[in-house]
Amino acid sequence: QVQLVESGGGSVQAGDSLRLSCAPSGRTFSSAVMGWFRQAPGKEREFVSLITWSGGATVYADSVKGRFTISRDSAQNTVYLQMNSLKPEDTAVYYCAAQSNRGTWYYWGQGTQVTVSS
Repeated sequence: QVQLVESGGGSVQAGDSLRLSCAPSGRTFSSAVMGWFRQAPGKEREFVSLITWSGGATVYADSVKGRFTISRDSAQNTVYLQMNSLKPEDTAVYYCAAQSNRGTWYYWGQGTQVTVSS
């Protein structure tokens, strides 16, 4: 019943921007840490970014630093990933995730496709 739902993916040109959103669907849900991962065709899942719910501390993969920004809206219980200056290598399925109270990435969304063409 409780599930993470991503939205905002699409097909864009290199240099364009997209904003991904992630929110629980159904039963109310909370997690201390939420984040984004991505998986390109034929590649392993890759960490992109995370944010702590309480203080808003953020972590970014080196590949997206300076281009992507993660944020959260406590009132709407929503996490965002603002992606600027997109590159073809950003093409992937992007997954929202949330940690359990044990610190494992336990809850996942179904993913949203981001395609960046040159």
